[in-house]
Amino acid sequence: MAKDSDRDPKQSGFSRRDLLRGGAAGAVVGSVVPRALQAEQAAADTASGAALVGPGPVPMTFTINGRRYQAELEPRVTLLDALRNHLDLTGAKKVCDRATCGACTVLVSDQPVYSCTLLAIEAQGAPVTTIEGLGTPEQMHPIQASFVENDAQQCGYCTPGFVVACKAFLDANPNPSLEQIERGLGGNLCRCGTYDGIKQVLLAGGRPARGG
Repeated sequence: MAKDSDRDPKQSGFSRRDLLRGGAAGAVVGSVVPRALQAEQAAADTASGAALVGPGPVPMTFTINGRRYQAELEPRVTLLDALRNHLDLTGAKKVCDRATCGACTVLVSDQPVYSCTLLAIEAQGAPVTTIEGLGTPEQMHPIQASFVENDAQQCGYCTPGFVVACKAFLDANPNPSLEQIERGLGGNLCRCGTYDGIKQVLLAGGRPARGG
């Protein structure tokens, strides 16, 4: 094992042991500073009257697809993980988990959001709509029926997010142009490349030609 005196004279006098010692000291400081900041933030929250929750599970109540759900979740749990892992609503898909692909899109207060980046605790008090709330195989929503008619899906992983996003888009733009469609759905990706079919769904206003 090298001694502290075993240093390369060409170096600045900083040995590997010094580096390790410095790393250990940095780790101690790094652990103290966040705790100090956390204590400061907790004091500020208490002073402002804000309720402190966590880090353990806390009771939460949701209104999803018109139905009331209750669960005990850690505050760090995302809405997507709450839906899939705790509430058995698996329509929204976990694909990129980085707010990039749109497969996890749901509606919160009728606005499309990436559920992978919204904390479940933040969704309380607002109506949430998932793909399960739009229709069923026996009674599909017109947009879902139009997806089938226009062959706008392949593997299906992106489809739930696209359908939900299309619903929100058409609510705001009942008769969109092709340019508006391409811009409006830029936040959803399809790895199978079914964009032409999806564009036809929206150009038809989400209504299948055979009705529905």
